[in-house]
Amino acid sequence: MTLNKSKSVRTAGKLSLLTLALMAAPCAMAQDISGWYAGANYGVTEATIDDARITSGLLGSGLTVTSIEDNDRDRGYKLFGGFQYNKYLAVEAGYFDLGRFGFVANTSPTGTLSGDIKARGFNLDAVGILPITDKFSAFGRVGVTYADTKGAFAGTGAVNVLDPSPSARDTNLKVGLGVQYAFTEALSLRAEIERYRINDAVGNKGDIDLASIGLVYRFGGKTPTPVAQTYRPAPVIVAQAPAPVYVAPPPPPPPPAPMPQKVSFSADSLFDFDSAALKPTGRGELDKLAADLRGVDFDVINVTGHTDRIGRQAYNQKLSTRRAEAVSAYLVSSAGIPANKINARGVNGSDPVTKPGDCVGTKVSPALIACLQPDRRVDVEVSGKR
Repeated sequence: MTLNKSKSVRTAGKLSLLTLALMAAPCAMAQDISGWYAGANYGVTEATIDDARITSGLLGSGLTVTSIEDNDRDRGYKLFGGFQYNKYLAVEAGYFDLGRFGFVANTSPTGTLSGDIKARGFNLDAVGILPITDKFSAFGRVGVTYADTKGAFAGTGAVNVLDPSPSARDTNLKVGLGVQYAFTEALSLRAEIERYRINDAVGNKGDIDLASIGLVYRFGGKTPTPVAQTYRPAPVIVAQAPAPVYVAPPPPPPPPAPMPQKVSFSADSLFDFDSAALKPTGRGELDKLAADLRGVDFDVINVTGHTDRIGRQAYNQKLSTRRAEAVSAYLVSSAGIPANKINARGVNGSDPVTKPGDCVGTKVSPALIACLQPDRRVDVEVSGKR
């Protein structure tokens, strides 16, 4: 049996897989982090059976083919793992099973020739990624496969098979296109079409197409170790009793520290990377401030979220606002602060702590992320009466 260059899996079938992912992505996000991930795909496979070559081979043995029935479709799957270097490039390795394909040829003089092959193996691909929206992206891949192809042939009547169990192991090319939608930072849906170049175990090479859909789980990107900043309340000034003076009253105690009072928290100590959900350690930092605010008479509390200059400004604006709102909501619930006396806003990276010459470069790297750590913060400013 020969696998020629494969006709494509039915166009409607392929488009239905891609449409499923497109319909799920009205407001999505392409993750801009590096890290390890793994996943699995399942779908349909299709190959072209070279009926003309089968007929020619039997004719050379003095047999005429009266009919051929092909089994050119099956189910296939793949398991894979990879590492994403940035939002544009990843490398994947995996195992694939493209299923079984076969035929039955009837001959004159009376006889039959039946055959099938199974193709499975390993692959290593370079994956180029094109972010389209915040969570939705397209990608293309090119790589190599090391496939193990096993055949099984049998003849009856006038048909005699010389090698009933051929096999081949060979390295060949594979290519593919797909789309991906991120449900969360950890879980994504993937749909793709791939073409595998396969040695058919009898000395010929052909193509098998796999159209599949699957899930990808991301273990998380590398982030710098956060530098925790411990909140320290203003020192309490304890007035010492003056020495007794019999000719004049004692002087009054020194006044308390003036308002407003401003405290800055490191965003890395309050939140995980690219998240607006408070960490347990972050809630502990805010509990100290909440304890100091109980019983204090003030006019208003302003909470301002800041990000660094990495990433898109519109996305950073949303992230800094959500973080400020998370801190405000926690202070309302923990310290009993009236909601109408606390304001929250985000200013993205427009008010950095670092100076223009402190952190050089525009390419995202662990060194740049660590250098810009002071810019990622949440400021809490208490104004008014004490």
